[in-house]
Amino acid sequence: MEHVRAIALPCAEQTNAEVAARLKRQDAEQVEELIELYQHRLLRYLVFLTGNRDLAQDLFQETWLRVLERGAQYNGRARFDTWLFAIARNLMLDNARKRVLKSLDEPISAEGGQTVEIPSRGPSPFESFLSRENAARVSQALLQLNSLYREVLVLRFHEELSLEEIASVTRAPLSTVKSRLYRGMAALEMWLQPAQPLGAASCATEVQP
Repeated sequence: MEHVRAIALPCAEQTNAEVAARLKRQDAEQVEELIELYQHRLLRYLVFLTGNRDLAQDLFQETWLRVLERGAQYNGRARFDTWLFAIARNLMLDNARKRVLKSLDEPISAEGGQTVEIPSRGPSPFESFLSRENAARVSQALLQLNSLYREVLVLRFHEELSLEEIASVTRAPLSTVKSRLYRGMAALEMWLQPAQPLGAASCATEVQP
């Protein structure tokens, strides 16, 4: 009987278990498929997380190298994107410690006040939710928020992770995730309000965790 070679399913159609099995075999083609599927989301997450596109691109490359080296650690029980974002976040924290950068608890704004381009294939659910606002203005407003709030907002609305999955990525209790989401939305709303007339009382731009 003629041997028929199994044809791998496109990555988007695979189950988590199938992805995990191929990563355990260090299947380079699988990693390429994952990069094609998640590259825009991962880079967008890192740009929002760091507020620095150059640093985000460096961490983007490191993240995929880590996936290739440690793919066997992914067991397929959780969604792959949840595991991927957790790797990226841990690399960002490691980088911050090595460079003695600002704590994740402090707000990180775009360098030099310049607009940071957020990579995207098209409108995300978050952008649709805030369709009344200019996309660049929303991106810049997000970059002004406490990074803890910004991260939760991006994971929830851009990446469509559940609250439980966000808790897994950030290693925070579910109650803390809910609090950060609520406070982040409140802070974002303040940033997106029309400018107040001269002499009007200014609103606080930073909501404490």
